[in-house]
Amino acid sequence: MPDSSKPVYLKLRDKIAASIIDGTYPEGAMLPSVRAFAAEQGANPLTVAKAYQQFQLDGLVEVQRGVGMFVARGAAERLRRSERDAFLAVEWPAIRQRMDRLGIVLTDLLQEG
Repeated sequence: MPDSSKPVYLKLRDKIAASIIDGTYPEGAMLPSVRAFAAEQGANPLTVAKAYQQFQLDGLVEVQRGVGMFVARGAAERLRRSERDAFLAVEWPAIRQRMDRLGIVLTDLLQEG
């Protein structure tokens, strides 16, 4: 459920988190530099730096001065768990309510087609 009111640095953080979870950036992998990621995303480098700083504060990346930022051990699992918890607490209730309003049951979702 996209949220257009979400700040850009959080959208960038979500994009990086998804790449860590899906293995694009596995444990020990170096993240793109702030400038490279900013150019790739068409974002302000200061905004990207803010997103990266949040990962650092959360202990999900390790900084090697003069080298770069690397995905910390266990980061993917921690992110997966926190994203799952957020989905179940925030997004799922709204989806469930909409399903109820539309008369959609679980078997409707499981049908191939």
